[in-house]
Amino acid sequence: MTQGYFPFKIEEEKKKKNLTSLTGLLLYLELFGALKLDVLIGQTLNIRKVQGWRDERVILSLIFLNIAGGSSVSDIDQLEKDEGFCRILQALDLHGKMGRRREQIRSYWRNKRKNAVPSPSSIFRYLANFHNAEEEKKREEGKAFIPSPNANLVKLPRINSGLLKFVQRLNPQPFATLDIDATIVATNKQSALYAYKGGKGYQPINVWWFEQEMVLHTEFRDGNVPAGYEIQRVLKESLRYLPKGVKEVYLRSDSAAYQHELLKYCDKGENEQYGRIRFAIGSDITESFKRAVLSDKELEWNPIYKIDTEGETESGQEWAEVCFIPEDISRSKKGCEYRYIGIREELKQRILPGMEDQSPLPFQTLEMGIKRYKLTAVVTNLDWNGEEVIHWYRKRAGKSEEAHSIMKEDLAGGQFPSNDFGENAAWWWIMILALNVNGIMKQYVLDKGWKPKRMKAIRFNIIHIAGRVISKGKELIVKIANDHPSFELLLMARQRIMEIASLSPG
Repeated sequence: MTQGYFPFKIEEEKKKKNLTSLTGLLLYLELFGALKLDVLIGQTLNIRKVQGWRDERVILSLIFLNIAGGSSVSDIDQLEKDEGFCRILQALDLHGKMGRRREQIRSYWRNKRKNAVPSPSSIFRYLANFHNAEEEKKREEGKAFIPSPNANLVKLPRINSGLLKFVQRLNPQPFATLDIDATIVATNKQSALYAYKGGKGYQPINVWWFEQEMVLHTEFRDGNVPAGYEIQRVLKESLRYLPKGVKEVYLRSDSAAYQHELLKYCDKGENEQYGRIRFAIGSDITESFKRAVLSDKELEWNPIYKIDTEGETESGQEWAEVCFIPEDISRSKKGCEYRYIGIREELKQRILPGMEDQSPLPFQTLEMGIKRYKLTAVVTNLDWNGEEVIHWYRKRAGKSEEAHSIMKEDLAGGQFPSNDFGENAAWWWIMILALNVNGIMKQYVLDKGWKPKRMKAIRFNIIHIAGRVISKGKELIVKIANDHPSFELLLMARQRIMEIASLSPG
């Protein structure tokens, strides 16, 4: 009798034959080696061993978890059960080791079994080392507060900084355009606080390096902490993580960064290393700004064009240079003057009779004559043409916001392991490391056509390839199906990883 509708059966393979469903994940293992990520982790962290597991093996296992598609600590069991993949990890642990060192490595394997990755309970115990219990007590609903990281958590950004230094060697960039944006991650954790949109969640703030397409820095925060809270400090910290070779810094952000102290810091060149920082930041639409728009009868509105492969077409939006000095600046003798670029878009649909007192629109509007417009603005210290500033400013809403989606949907940033803030902050940081490692894979290892691909395509075509690991003397061989469409891709990728490894410092 068949098990289902069609005449086939599903049976368990009784013999252990070192099978793997993660052949493509071995490329990431080799990339880790080329980047010397294990060395970087080992030199940066110095957390006590949990059941014999080293820092580098725990962190790398969690990066593997993210890349392979896991979303919770318990998913690490799927890696453990992949006998072929673990066979490779075990062999690498012993590769080149002799005598006492070889026996010491064998002692890392728990329960007298040759396990290659830590168990879920070991990972939970390890993550607990990133929690600051004293700071946890200071968190409360209705109060913006960011717990100070403990001595272990503060080291994770340094690992990311090491990755960025390597990428800067691969692709030197003299400019760093930093896009700062926060994202809300909903959660049902009991200890989580309510976000401004309602519902419990966390609201980490991320700094995206546009030219390198990498996350430069991140700060894990509670959902009730406003995106603009201490944003100047976040910028200063981010600047410290920029690698050598960067000469000029540019800043883009939404209105969360519209803070006069931050604008002054950038425009006055108060950063000793990078001097004056050019910026374009979303401006608050205040009543005084609306009055400035309406009072200037000679305001010149220029069309904003959409630019694509077919040329330029009108977008229905217009921009104008608005003569506006905020009250906070006008009261200060040392105040700065910036350019304010107003952007208007006519609202075609009129308010229906009787609907005047309904809920307001989620954006500011302005009546100009008989027409009603959606009104936004950008404040900048750039001397470019106004439309050029707008197009450049809007580029921040591309890659950085796509990265947020990847963090929460493609990787494990959408689900948290604990009720403890510090453990979740470490989980988020490890996900960021996985995001950047995958970025290196797409940009410098795989063909250019893979650069815009999401993890779904990479897992389907590269990572989840069935293979068999066999031993031939002292050599391990991973065999995949004959004429597999990804075979040549795997060989090409390994060659490129070898080239990358040649650039790694000894």
